[in-house]
Amino acid sequence: MKKQYDFTNARPNPYAKRLKKSVTIRLDQDALAYFQSLSEESGIPYQTLINLYLRDCAATRKKLHLNWKASSEKGAA
Repeated sequence: MKKQYDFTNARPNPYAKRLKKSVTIRLDQDALAYFQSLSEESGIPYQTLINLYLRDCAATRKKLHLNWKASSEKGAA
């Protein structure tokens, strides 16, 4: 290893915006098992499959349809 390096001709990483960020999420066991079985079939790591699915959801602007009642409506009959 050199004592000093010359960075005068260095360029910024063109892929810096696409670097992955490590996060911790909690998944239901059945959802995880689904992606793990897809992983075994395809030979692609399940984390990559989950990332690809989420990227597809973001690219196609998929929206979740949640029908939760507001907390004030829970007690109403």
